[in-house]
Amino acid sequence: MMDFAVLLKKRRSIRDYEDKEVTIETIKDIIRKSCLAPSSGNGQPWQFIIITDKAMIKILSDESKRNLLADLEKNPDSPSKKYEEYLRDPNFNVFYNAPCLVYICGHKDVRSLDVDCALAASYLMFSAVEKGLGTCWIGLGKFIHAPDLRRLIGMPDDCRIVAPIIIGYPKAIPEPSDREKPRILKIVS
Repeated sequence: MMDFAVLLKKRRSIRDYEDKEVTIETIKDIIRKSCLAPSSGNGQPWQFIIITDKAMIKILSDESKRNLLADLEKNPDSPSKKYEEYLRDPNFNVFYNAPCLVYICGHKDVRSLDVDCALAASYLMFSAVEKGLGTCWIGLGKFIHAPDLRRLIGMPDDCRIVAPIIIGYPKAIPEPSDREKPRILKIVS
């Protein structure tokens, strides 16, 4: 078992992976561990979709890019503006050609869904690191709107994607970037 301090330092956002499959059993084990995360009222609202088909991951990337560009056409001041050059590049895959994509999603009416799924995502990323895998939360990858595509990947109509996480064997693990000191506003004792 990996020391916790080492685990924290090795959990980096990985965007370059070896061309090596991650087994479904490994992914299922990581997901089982991610379900140990806390959730509001112990509701455990998270659900998971595992995609290892590279052609499907590319289709999902293209769908997300298409929707983000459509949003930019309507809203030129969208936060996605800074990614416009990448989004217009037909060769850019928002999932960085990773061998595995896991969508963490849940029922859209759960008020704590974002926080609960983010906690599960954190646990998933740490569990992956312990197995020598790399991950990255891909915010650009959640814009899957086409009903037929959502059905094809098993996404219920009443669910929304919170965390698209890519998983694979990293080509390299970058050093942690510099961090600012904690901003403690006040200590009341």
